[in-house]
Amino acid sequence: MKAMILAAGKGTRVQPITHDIPKPMIPLVRKPILESIIEHLKGHGVDELAINTSHLAPEIESYFRDGNQFGVNIGYSFEGTICDGEIQGMALGSAGGMRKIQDFSGFFDDTFIVLCGDALIDLDISKLLAFHREHNAIATIALKDVSLNQVDKYGVVQTDSSGRIESFQEKPHPSEAVSTEINTGIYIFEPEIFNNIPSGVEYDIGSQLFPALVEAGEQFYGMSLPFNWLDIGSVPDFWDVNRAVLLGNVEGYRLPGKEVRPGVRLGINVDIDLNKVEIEGPVYIGSSTRIGNGSRIIGPTVIGTNCVIEPGAAIEECLVDDYTRVSRVARLLHCMVYGGRIIQPNGSFVDCDETDIGWIVEDARTEISLSESHQMLHDLALESRNKTMSTIQLHCLHD
Repeated sequence: MKAMILAAGKGTRVQPITHDIPKPMIPLVRKPILESIIEHLKGHGVDELAINTSHLAPEIESYFRDGNQFGVNIGYSFEGTICDGEIQGMALGSAGGMRKIQDFSGFFDDTFIVLCGDALIDLDISKLLAFHREHNAIATIALKDVSLNQVDKYGVVQTDSSGRIESFQEKPHPSEAVSTEINTGIYIFEPEIFNNIPSGVEYDIGSQLFPALVEAGEQFYGMSLPFNWLDIGSVPDFWDVNRAVLLGNVEGYRLPGKEVRPGVRLGINVDIDLNKVEIEGPVYIGSSTRIGNGSRIIGPTVIGTNCVIEPGAAIEECLVDDYTRVSRVARLLHCMVYGGRIIQPNGSFVDCDETDIGWIVEDARTEISLSESHQMLHDLALESRNKTMSTIQLHCLHD
């Protein structure tokens, strides 16, 4: 079976993380969301995948390549151009991206699946497919029932008693919502759907294609199913889902590494003396990371690969990206460290270089070693520690 994963968006609501990482590559305890999606599709018989890319496209394409290592075949449809020697993304919209692939090769020659590349799911795709075929539908949406106070975050769908879609509402106020069933961004289509999608223009599935299907009276259905759907639509979502995974609240999600003591998992080649570090799980520490003696690590926390946590540093309830060096004077509390930025769970952030605190959190590949001058820098930092820590905590502590 064939599928398309939508991966061309800029992920503006997940900035600043998506300044450096395309949204589908955002890690949930080290594993890109897109990898989990591909594994799930493969488990339901999908073996040919088209992925549209645009923003930071090489990050996706170089990781998954042709899909052979994941047991599937993957092809890419790049939406953009090169301008002045730099790649410029020019996304065509979700439906426009589908149409570009179809115009190129006629790839979608039978019933196919389309889904967004930014949500962790365990949907029973086979059940949704059976419903789609039973109703002779041209399009079917996987719906999910949410509480009334959540509807203003999603696209709300109204169906009749048979599941036929009657109308849509985009993020309505709870008092105005026509239902509590929402669009999860998981669709099944027939190739005839392209009769309703124009070529060569930006065109969106949710805001343009679907209303057009309703207006045209097409066989357009929605099926509400209970399933895990963890949408990484914003920085708070990214924060919450990672914590849920670490705490074991996402059924079936396999944590990486080896458990060396209850709740503490390590990758390989980690330099740590567990008897000289204060550590409380759940914690995952990536491969080839060094944890200095006397440091304090309190979970839920993820520390990436090739990091250096200097002796005396404290990291409590944090998500720390690969190749991060955390200074011995740092006290990182309830925050994320990505791309040289310290990010609060609500999305606000401070850029360490722009605020001249890059020596507190910096790239571990910076050549500083244990030189005398570097040691002197730390000694000076310790003298002004109270002032510095008040600044760091102002930006990092959860409101």
